[in-house]
Amino acid sequence: MTAETARVRIDKWLWAARFFKTRGLASDAVKGGKVHVNGQRVKPAHGLQAGDRVTVTKGPYRFEIDVVDLSEQRGPARMAEQLYRETPRSRSAREEIGARRRAERLSAPRPPRGRPDKKQRRELIRFKQRDG
Repeated sequence: MTAETARVRIDKWLWAARFFKTRGLASDAVKGGKVHVNGQRVKPAHGLQAGDRVTVTKGPYRFEIDVVDLSEQRGPARMAEQLYRETPRSRSAREEIGARRRAERLSAPRPPRGRPDKKQRRELIRFKQRDG
């Protein structure tokens, strides 16, 4: 970015940095209080500059990042990675949450996929008729 454009709207930057698929989703997240800049809740038009610390909450994950560069245009993922640096504490917390969620998913029983076949339907009907 040049000196004349040293600030970028937070919703545009979040979209360009690929935190959200659309700018509308980024704007909604900012409006909903899921994005903080330097510890303060902001509006979608807030001017972001290099050196700011941004906290983004997406589902169970919380990203704490430092803004390195500014961009208003969405580019390839490799370019988007150059726009910010995630703090080590944030990265380790996210990895821990991911590991815990994977373990929970593996330990939870999953019902069989799809519709029941004819035999299973008949068993369900018999089971329901016995109760009622």
